[in-house]
Amino acid sequence: MEQTNTFRRFPSIKINGHANAVATDYSTIRTRLSDCCQNRQKTVIVAECYPGVNQEELQTLLTLPLTDVIIHSDDLALPPEEIDAQIQREITDDPVFGIMTTRRLEEFYPSKNLEEARRQIDRVQSGIVLVYGVGASLVCAGDILILADITRWEIQLRYRRGLSNWRTTRCDLPRNEKYKRGFFAEWRWADRIKDRLLPEIDFYLDMTTPQASAMVTGEAYRDALQQTACQPFRLVPYFDPGVWGGDWMKTHFDLPENGSNYAWSFDGVPEENSLLLDFDGKMIQTPALNLVYSCPRQLLGDRVHARFGKEFPIRFDMLDTMNGQNLSLQVHPLTEYIQQNFNMHYTQDESYYLLDAQGDDACVYLGIRTGTDAQTMIQALKEAQTGDKPFPAEEFVNRIPVKKHDHLLIPAGTVHCSGANTMVLEISATPYIFTFKLWDWGRLDLDGRPRPIHLEHGAANIQWYRNTEWVKENLVNAVTTVYESKQGTVERTGLHEREFLDTYRVSTATELPIRRNGSVHMMNLVEGGRAVLVSEDGSFAPMELHYAETCIVPEAAGNYRICSPDNTPVRMIIACVRG
Repeated sequence: MEQTNTFRRFPSIKINGHANAVATDYSTIRTRLSDCCQNRQKTVIVAECYPGVNQEELQTLLTLPLTDVIIHSDDLALPPEEIDAQIQREITDDPVFGIMTTRRLEEFYPSKNLEEARRQIDRVQSGIVLVYGVGASLVCAGDILILADITRWEIQLRYRRGLSNWRTTRCDLPRNEKYKRGFFAEWRWADRIKDRLLPEIDFYLDMTTPQASAMVTGEAYRDALQQTACQPFRLVPYFDPGVWGGDWMKTHFDLPENGSNYAWSFDGVPEENSLLLDFDGKMIQTPALNLVYSCPRQLLGDRVHARFGKEFPIRFDMLDTMNGQNLSLQVHPLTEYIQQNFNMHYTQDESYYLLDAQGDDACVYLGIRTGTDAQTMIQALKEAQTGDKPFPAEEFVNRIPVKKHDHLLIPAGTVHCSGANTMVLEISATPYIFTFKLWDWGRLDLDGRPRPIHLEHGAANIQWYRNTEWVKENLVNAVTTVYESKQGTVERTGLHEREFLDTYRVSTATELPIRRNGSVHMMNLVEGGRAVLVSEDGSFAPMELHYAETCIVPEAAGNYRICSPDNTPVRMIIACVRG
């Protein structure tokens, strides 16, 4: 059945109360801050910045009348060349992979610099002192504490437009290396500061959209996150082109023309996606990761929080090769490998759910063909990197024909990629950056550079016993029926016993109750125009989900039903952490 185009690209979350807590223009923001300074002889405003925030814009916004002293906290940090040298071991020389840092931002601020700034503040007898920048909260707590924040996707777009990383001498890096420094270092330092400040801030300042900042009181912001953690919600998706990209999302989601096809969508990755909080029509866009930091137990459930802490362990994204090309042949690291080499706690186990497939040639490459000699395959991969001859993938890797609604499981260590003319919903654990490419079909990236191949890493992780028979028995459509009635069915579609996620497919033309297992649920409507999530006890308002949209149901939302409002068949794929 052809699905109608109803995908919502900018979903928002209705926040009850706090209608007057948001300021959406410079004049109102400045007036509200000025009002907070009234009846004070001296006011210290501290504005902690996430790396990537436009600090010139921030200074202009926050420099109020009667501002006597301005301290830029970035100037108190170590010189850029010293920071570069200190973090080089973690950043590494690899163009893609680094080591997850254990450093804290405080390490880059000499105590003598902070103490001198404090003395400067103490010498001010009246008026306003503004302390702003990355690390501003390390100087002092201040009388008014502001968090100036920005979404990860906007940071990436700014990298592409020329923004450099924070305090570095390496200002002309390719965008992938800028992202690497952010992912492995800068964002980790800043997230630790943010996690500490979220319970304390007086104001949250959304600086994602240039020249259109919006500010909300800390009290209202925290309550908005609490409300979100008790109801189903969607993240704000984003879409990006790639050399293998297809045209399925462009057609089905009415995406803007970008001169090429879109390769992937992130529509369920709290570390990367954002939330759009609607305060009576006034919007605050905020990283979804802030919800994980602020409400981890309500969001994840006690059992999942106990295991993963303040990390969201499930990820949904989409891979579009419809009328495009094969993905790179790849493998993900084993748990012990990612722990020992990259300081990550767990690895990227995943699966491919086929939202769509076109033609008899649609396939997924998965596992090693029976009889393959490991040394022969690795040698063929090495020879392919020289450009003398392509890697004959089908001589070594299983080519599995696929159709719509197939589900293929991909535990770490399994060689895989989706082929052309497929539309994949990728369901996985969240360390998504750790993909070891083995062969990329001889392509260049969108910048005209050879795409990095990670053959040494990949060879160290390939599980050679996962041959043709093992793959077909363990990884292809391992579907079992859990529940069946006149109202519909619930099927367990995976994942493999080595993976910590479970996935279930719910099919109904009326309504079916969903059993909770102490875990957050992430889901996608994989068939049908729309479905509605209904609380069993009325604790949240009914939420409508449209075809191919992803949503999160926090554990605190309680029991719920999936309903078909049109009495037509709908299918939902649900992922949760296995109990």
